[in-house]
Amino acid sequence: MHQNVYLPDDFLAEMQTILPSHLTMDDFIAACQRPLRKSVRVNTLKTTVDDFKALAEQQGWVLTPVPWCKEGFWIDADETRVPLGNRAQHMAGLFYIQEASSMMPVSALFSGDDTFQAVLDMAAAPGSKTTQIAALMDNEGVLVANEFSASRVKVLHANIERCGIRNAALTNFDGRVFGGWLPEQFDAVLIDAPCSGEGTVRKDADAMKNWSKASVLSIAETQKDLIESAFHALKPGGVMVYSTCTLSVEENQQVCQHLKSTFGELVEFESLQSLFPGADKALTAEGFLHIFPQVYDCEGFFVAKIRKTGAATPPDVKKRLGKFPFQKASAKEQQAIANALQDALSVSLPQYTTIWLRDNDVWLFPDALEPMLGELRFSRMGIKIAEAHKKGYRWQHQVATALATGSEANSVELSIDDAREWFMGRDVRPAQTGKGEVLVKYGNDVIGLGKWVGNRIKNGLPRELVRDKNLF
Repeated sequence: MHQNVYLPDDFLAEMQTILPSHLTMDDFIAACQRPLRKSVRVNTLKTTVDDFKALAEQQGWVLTPVPWCKEGFWIDADETRVPLGNRAQHMAGLFYIQEASSMMPVSALFSGDDTFQAVLDMAAAPGSKTTQIAALMDNEGVLVANEFSASRVKVLHANIERCGIRNAALTNFDGRVFGGWLPEQFDAVLIDAPCSGEGTVRKDADAMKNWSKASVLSIAETQKDLIESAFHALKPGGVMVYSTCTLSVEENQQVCQHLKSTFGELVEFESLQSLFPGADKALTAEGFLHIFPQVYDCEGFFVAKIRKTGAATPPDVKKRLGKFPFQKASAKEQQAIANALQDALSVSLPQYTTIWLRDNDVWLFPDALEPMLGELRFSRMGIKIAEAHKKGYRWQHQVATALATGSEANSVELSIDDAREWFMGRDVRPAQTGKGEVLVKYGNDVIGLGKWVGNRIKNGLPRELVRDKNLF
């Protein structure tokens, strides 16, 4: 129990004024003091929900479906010896540990009949929603994942890499730039806005230590700027989801109403009443979901779905971009690289991607990114697949995680002991031997790319994915 959860009196007084009449403050406080149920989301780029259910049964994990996400489950697992995050299946990207309520914004974004070729995730780190979006896009189109905090971009990239995502382009900007720099470029935008975090006390007992009404109002002004930027970045006819993990109406309903008052009939609120059975328990008059923690036994959360019905004049910006350092490979170069990859690892390049070159580096960009390349500076685009050298190509880790299927002949299946060594960044010595680069598997899951050196495989796992203790 989290009986020591800090809930300021002024905060409780605020909640009393906005709590729906069918809910009670006693239940609200009791819910805030209960630890969260652990939940996971199946990464369908790596496995299927049915296969994950079979895995869970084999491992003795008890799953309870999350009603608003068909890939989401509350999970009851024995973590006394090994945390879920250190399980081989997690490190191989088969599932993502994600709070159940945070699965809802992406489910809302994809709840209609729309198809998305270009999606913006405006505040992406650590990557739970980014990876959820990429899976629902089936790694096609382009997903621009932005994170303002430079220190968190590394974590974002590590999760994208672990989950086998190849259609992402990362940026590191204040989200307020997108409306002017990439106006009307995106079919869909997710803005999971930075907020006061009032809904997170079940995860962090000290989340409210610095809470004040003044800080709520200050954050709300930033959120209004961000939602305007997101709206300008959205194509006419496109959809946006605005979400927070907070409860105040100033950061939620009033931010959405600000957008409506600014852009008038161009803003259409779409009701989330039918998002899942029982959604009406948290539905507001506008069709938003305002979720208090006792309603679904999860974090406090807010989700709004908004459609842009027509064009809006974007803000003027003066762009100063340096020379783009990549060059598109010629048809002959593309074919030569594709053939070399097929010969070395039996791996094929996916459709709707193009090879780009930078010095000796070989990158694979999603085709849907190309219209944006001269418009904004990206910190990382697509996946790096190789480094060229005199004798050919040195293939990279993401060839294994984002392109290989596990059925390739040039692969080695590791024992559990060797797999543990692999995830700890160490070389392994399997029973068989070979030459050159080789895909490394644990069971049917591709976990990396190595190179034969005598009778051992030299470890090619990126440092940010190495775990050094308490493994499966």
